[in-house]
Amino acid sequence: MSYKISVIVPALNEENNINTAIGSIIESFNKIKCSGEIIVVNDGSTDNTKSVVTTLIDTYPFISLINHDFPKGIGASFWRGVKESHGEYVVLISGDGENDCYEILRYLPIMDHVDIVIPFWYNTMVRSWRRRYLSKLYKGIINLSFGLLLNYMNGTVMYRKCVLEGLTLKSNGFFYQTELLIKAIRKGYLYAEVPCKLKSRMDGQSKALTINSLLKVMSAYLSTIYFVYAHQKDLEPLKTHSVTASRREEIL
Repeated sequence: MSYKISVIVPALNEENNINTAIGSIIESFNKIKCSGEIIVVNDGSTDNTKSVVTTLIDTYPFISLINHDFPKGIGASFWRGVKESHGEYVVLISGDGENDCYEILRYLPIMDHVDIVIPFWYNTMVRSWRRRYLSKLYKGIINLSFGLLLNYMNGTVMYRKCVLEGLTLKSNGFFYQTELLIKAIRKGYLYAEVPCKLKSRMDGQSKALTINSLLKVMSAYLSTIYFVYAHQKDLEPLKTHSVTASRREEIL
């Protein structure tokens, strides 16, 4: 079966990483023999990220570039990419080269049976003890607050694009992925969790653990708590509980 995938690549000052990150995506397309597009969202970079991507576009016509005049956040970058995408499936691969795109795209066949594929890392030791501790704390708080049993929420989640078209995104920052998963799962979309390998960041430091980012995550968490429990009718389960279930009913 041929899959049409849109890979969205947010990048903020990733001139030393973006070339390798995009190369990994292209290599993944070749491995799984899928039809794909790469949408790079240059989130207000002040380095040479834009020029590096522009050079790649001359060689690979399936790469496109969206430029933000100033940083709007990874969530806003992802959402902008989704709106400009043309694939049946969408996934975010960060421009820092920390994710091997093949690790998630090799699970594309599972999308024949579910609406969302959620990765969790099996080699977390590549991250610092502080990052691992915060991830465990974060996972516990989210699962307890929203009645979930997820192993990880902020990875390279793969969605049917039509699932996202039925959701609204409030968070512009790092909470965006958690917000989307909470809303999608509560609406009854089918999902599968899969193990994936994480790579070490090649250059620079993660922007996820800055004080500003953590404060935005806390604010978005509280906002989502309010939305989920004050507007439960907006998140009532679908009649068929999933896009795939609906399609199976049409076939039968």
